[in-house]
Amino acid sequence: MHTWLLPEYIEDVLPAEAARLESYRRQLLDLFRVHGYQYVVPPMMEYVESLLTGTGHDLDIATFKVVDQLTGRLMGLRADTTPQAARIDAHMLNHQGVSRLCYAGTVLRTKPDGLARTREPLQLGAELYGHAGLESDIEVQRLMVKALQLLGMQTLFVDLSHAAIFAELSHMAQLGVQQEQALQAALQAKDITLVEELVANLPGKSRQAFMTQLNGGIEVLDQARDVLPESEDIEQALIELESVSKALSSADVTVTFDLSELRGYHYHSGIVFAAYAKGYAGPIALGGRYDEVGAAFGRARPATGFSLDLRGALQALGPATLNKGILAPVAADAELWSLIETLRAQGQVVVEALPDVPVDYTELACDRTLQKVDGRWQVVAV
Repeated sequence: MHTWLLPEYIEDVLPAEAARLESYRRQLLDLFRVHGYQYVVPPMMEYVESLLTGTGHDLDIATFKVVDQLTGRLMGLRADTTPQAARIDAHMLNHQGVSRLCYAGTVLRTKPDGLARTREPLQLGAELYGHAGLESDIEVQRLMVKALQLLGMQTLFVDLSHAAIFAELSHMAQLGVQQEQALQAALQAKDITLVEELVANLPGKSRQAFMTQLNGGIEVLDQARDVLPESEDIEQALIELESVSKALSSADVTVTFDLSELRGYHYHSGIVFAAYAKGYAGPIALGGRYDEVGAAFGRARPATGFSLDLRGALQALGPATLNKGILAPVAADAELWSLIETLRAQGQVVVEALPDVPVDYTELACDRTLQKVDGRWQVVAV
């Protein structure tokens, strides 16, 4: 067995890709900062009770678990940063008004996930706490659109749904906990045959509501009013979806609806959304409202946010390449050193050619050199 082999779906990030990831990470965090989102760095691991509180079964099975050698308690390696941000808002900051937090860091998952098909995504996200109105949902979704546009994605689609619709239908159909979980999983997997089996014994109106595929453009909302049972909660959810779609229409995105979409870790409580772009096979960013998570930490706070896997989001840009640098000789020359420092201050990469080492411009990622021409040091193309 080779000791240098990495586990499946765990990879090294080599210089060219690492440089691109770090460049976009900084740009995205700067974008979040100018919108008032403050950067936090939660720990990689926490006690499982804190890490998984209020998040549901999906996140539990996605989380690596280890035993703490100091206390003997079970700890988890974070698979999603959102619950950690909710804990920070609830207990560490304890703000009475609105707080905006953002983060950027590795998460670990037991199975490969996302566009990059990795167990180690680089997750970036922004979360807004302390406001329950549609204005905060719209703010977060507009910020997500700006983030994806910063990455170079111009043809964007935002797919909207609402967690309250499924919750109200389940309540009206008087589903048991196990039946509700099974139906939710079947709808999430788009397994129509299994959905038919699970709702076969429900009353006609409820059975039709779960079976009807409500996805498409704005006309889906009117179709939902015809198909779904009358309910104040369902009507309010449809009104909210319509309002958000109108607000997003000015952000150069196409808005669609999938009212049976139940993606997530089962902690969402309101509008949920996913962003897609031309050239990508799956969702690039995911988010939604999750007002109930804070209550698990002893302080209920309305919350909404989104996150994306930066490595997956950058996949369609093609292979990363390093910016070429300048190779400089090692010499006790004040003029040379002054020029080197000037170039570096301008953001240029200047690499010193150490003595007694063969020069390979490809390995050093250089395409220029510093040479003395007519008595002065100058940058010369190789």
